[in-house]
Amino acid sequence: MVRVMGEPIIRTVSRGVNQSGVRDHNERLLLTLLQRHGPMAGSDLARLANLSPQTVSIILREMEAEGLLARGAPVKGKVGKPSIPMSLAEGGVLSLGCKIGRRSAVLLLADFRGTVRHELRLTYKYPMPQPIFAFLREGIETILAQCSPAERARICGIGIGTPFELWKWSELVGAPAAQFASWRDVDFAAELASFTDLPVQVVNDATAGCQAEHIYGRGKEFRDYAYFFIGAFIGGGIVLNHSVYQGHQGNAGALGSLRSFGPQGESQQLIDTASIHLLEARLAENGHDPQELWTQPQDWSQFGRFVEPWIGRTAQELAKASLSVCAVIDFEAILIDGAFPDEIKHELVERTRRYLVNQDMRGLIAPRIEAGTVGFNARAIGAATSPLFERYFMNGNLRLQG
Repeated sequence: MVRVMGEPIIRTVSRGVNQSGVRDHNERLLLTLLQRHGPMAGSDLARLANLSPQTVSIILREMEAEGLLARGAPVKGKVGKPSIPMSLAEGGVLSLGCKIGRRSAVLLLADFRGTVRHELRLTYKYPMPQPIFAFLREGIETILAQCSPAERARICGIGIGTPFELWKWSELVGAPAAQFASWRDVDFAAELASFTDLPVQVVNDATAGCQAEHIYGRGKEFRDYAYFFIGAFIGGGIVLNHSVYQGHQGNAGALGSLRSFGPQGESQQLIDTASIHLLEARLAENGHDPQELWTQPQDWSQFGRFVEPWIGRTAQELAKASLSVCAVIDFEAILIDGAFPDEIKHELVERTRRYLVNQDMRGLIAPRIEAGTVGFNARAIGAATSPLFERYFMNGNLRLQG
């Protein structure tokens, strides 16, 4: 079933960005600083970017003329002319993001402020290539039909967030192994090229969630942190020196593969001990429909007697995993988010903090345990940021703390 969420927002812009090339270094630097800090005057941008005020003024005027930036109300100071803060224009650049999950797929259109303009969702028992690409074809057509010509011209690409080596998860998602193996040979760029000319970026789904938190959430507060996203299966990402680190093969931060142990001491992975699929299984065993966990808006209150022990077990596993990753990198914080209601997230974070106190921390410095803020759609929103990083933003240490 496909559902359309949200109403179209129409804006008039000076000219499209889809045909323009990758921004040069200084333009990307200023756009990134504005995204991270919010509205700023040219003089402040010049100081942070280590550029001359004249250079910054020229770049800002050019990007304002393109519709990428918008002027704020003048701010009067004690001396001289009032300063005029500049900010990212509401409709300056748009991008599509798709999350392919084990239980659902989400396709959305967002602007580079992180505002979601349109959203579609497909639910299924397990993902298979043919219905996923049919959903993408139909979904892109549906979203574009709700955009003005000017908005369509400002869509810079599509990001796909998908689990690493998806074809290996057939047993956990309950899919026929022979059919599920067809994911191994899928070329996303080639498949999408049959119905769209937008550039395609593919990223690990949990890394995409980390990107969303890094840009639009609490990631701005920390220089180095590990990020856990708990969906049907847990995954993660890492940020080093204000940069989302994807690794040599794009699989850094595969935190779901951390070693854990089962009730009989058997070797398992974190994905086997701290994922929502465990709660799904418990509900199914007791005659409940696990799909009710994913119904929007989410309400898990009716499943309290199953959710409570799940939170306890998951918090214990997260506490141990947090110290494991801190033994490799001295992370200042661990951010936890997931595809669950906010009250579940905050209880899980609080319980993880309590369990962390009782862990063996010899030789380690305990990290802060904090809740992520992007929430359920983090992976789709993060996927939509991939084309933005490719052409407009910079993923690096840019003296973002001022």
